[in-house]
Amino acid sequence: MKKVLLLTTGGTIAARTGEQGLAPDIKCQDILQMLPELEGFFEIESRDILNLDSSNIQPEEWQYIAEIVTEMLPKYDGIIITHGTDTMAYTASALSYMLQNLCKPVVLTGAQIPIERMFTDAKRNLQTAFAAVNAGVEGVTIAFDDKIINGCRAVKVRTLGFNAFESISAPYLGEVYADGIHVYAHNMDRKRDTFCLKKELCTDVFLLKLIPGTNPEIFDRLLDMKYRGIVIEAFGAGGTHFERRNLIPKLKKLVENGISIVACSQCLYEKSDFSMYEVGRKLLECGVIPGRDMTTEAIVTKLMWALGQTEDPKEVRAIFNTDYAGEVTL
Repeated sequence: MKKVLLLTTGGTIAARTGEQGLAPDIKCQDILQMLPELEGFFEIESRDILNLDSSNIQPEEWQYIAEIVTEMLPKYDGIIITHGTDTMAYTASALSYMLQNLCKPVVLTGAQIPIERMFTDAKRNLQTAFAAVNAGVEGVTIAFDDKIINGCRAVKVRTLGFNAFESISAPYLGEVYADGIHVYAHNMDRKRDTFCLKKELCTDVFLLKLIPGTNPEIFDRLLDMKYRGIVIEAFGAGGTHFERRNLIPKLKKLVENGISIVACSQCLYEKSDFSMYEVGRKLLECGVIPGRDMTTEAIVTKLMWALGQTEDPKEVRAIFNTDYAGEVTL
């Protein structure tokens, strides 16, 4: 019988209607009482660690969660974390970097409808999370809509649908069918060193989505604000305009001032390739780091984590040339 720790952080799954709308209110023991079918299959302990809408979960909370997971993981076969869906992909990505060489399941899940309401998806998602632990799916994952997704490949793509998350440019790690859970072992054969916590983060990271006509002076403002890292969502396979409003000199200035810039595509699927077009090659020439096929959530959190490990832009680039948790195809 697997020993599992359930950590609750709030979110829709634990929400009740208040005077100002839905807000987290349900505790972990109440959640477990609604899942009596788990008794006899798992030895479950639980702990309420936060009570927040996920819009209020920020880097400090990622560090707090990572600390608790690191402390408690040796005592359990796996840990399940309930979390609001809106920023779950950011939390999962951040934990993927902070919990280095993770060799046990750490599964995030939540719901589109509170667990006490009719038609809730909460129970099914929790059952999928427990199935992932029982199957030994290693690393940080998200369990949702009968799917198990690598935590740093997940993106929330729907606001209301039960299939809220998709795995971007990577296959699912597992799926639940009528005959049980199907685990795709070829995604779990990563070689790992000794597990360790590396929780240091730098929050001085800015995300900019380019639009046609972006004013180059925005980058002067970011320099004045002392940002250490910038993520740029560029066009298509990877490009930015340099006619009339030339962004390239400003980006080069940022790089020369020691600011790490990572660029990715605004397109959700497939990789960016800045070597294909002139508009992309100019980005590479001024020192921008290519984001390849990483999700925006994975890039933002990886840049925060990289800048927490080092102040050397060359080392930041080396970190982005390393695959830590299946977040990038090299």
